[in-house]
Amino acid sequence: MGANELSASIWRERELLELLIFKLEEEQLLLTAGKTRWLQHATREVEQVIERMREANLGLSVEASAVGREWGADEGATLRELIAHAPAGPWGEILMSHLNAMTQLTTEIKGLRDVNEQFLRAAARSTLETLSGLTPDSSTYDSHGATDATGGRARLVDRQL
Repeated sequence: MGANELSASIWRERELLELLIFKLEEEQLLLTAGKTRWLQHATREVEQVIERMREANLGLSVEASAVGREWGADEGATLRELIAHAPAGPWGEILMSHLNAMTQLTTEIKGLRDVNEQFLRAAARSTLETLSGLTPDSSTYDSHGATDATGGRARLVDRQL
């Protein structure tokens, strides 16, 4: 174990972050196109990538701990702390470039997550409004316990979505 293995683990994590961005953008395209039929599949794919990231993160933590011990940092050192303890040579720059890339990817993921959440909230609100329009109007009861509602109205529901 060493810096090479750590860098390889970080590359795997970066690739998974990029895959997560792709899956979130895919989810967003479905939401904006109103193709909610496929949304459950896209969401499951996002969850699968997140699970793969958890597994990769475990491997990354093991590699980072080994490098931390080798470089005199704490065993649970963060990437930023490893950069500070990096020996003279290219490893400080390499790890800094990984850190910058991962920070940028994480910022992009947060933005996509927030936009998708807004789309989902709007879709849920729209669905609730539509469903509330389908329930019969509330009415009052007469002296015999029957409602004085007039007959039901015809309703049109578009099932294309």
